[in-house]
Amino acid sequence: MSEKFVVGYDGSVSARRALEFAMNRARAQGGTIVLAHVLEWSPYSFLTPTELEERHKRRKEEMARAEQQILGSVARELQEAGIPVEVVIRYGNTADLLCKIASELDAVQIVIGREGQSALEARIFGSVAGALVQASPVPCTIVP
Repeated sequence: MSEKFVVGYDGSVSARRALEFAMNRARAQGGTIVLAHVLEWSPYSFLTPTELEERHKRRKEEMARAEQQILGSVARELQEAGIPVEVVIRYGNTADLLCKIASELDAVQIVIGREGQSALEARIFGSVAGALVQASPVPCTIVP
């Protein structure tokens, strides 16, 4: 059974560095990369039925666009490099869902890139990295 490395991937430069780190681990250990893209979404909105229907439609479009634009080319790149890859796209809280994905897929590690957030921004808005290391069921690597 191949070890799985969940990589939080959003197409950013820091996500790319995280992916490259995970690729090296996967190659060395014969593992699989799980490209996980989470579209932030809060369920705490009070919307009319029409607004909910429109939001659901936009959500499907965003997921299809993310799979095609962000993950499609990266998944092909990994496949061409001989690294097994799985793609997971979800809506919700990034840290919570990365933890859930890791648990569901029996991953051995979660890898994310660090965004250049100031200490003040992290205190006000929170940090995916901070939340992830607090809640993760597996070891996490935060790639600078």
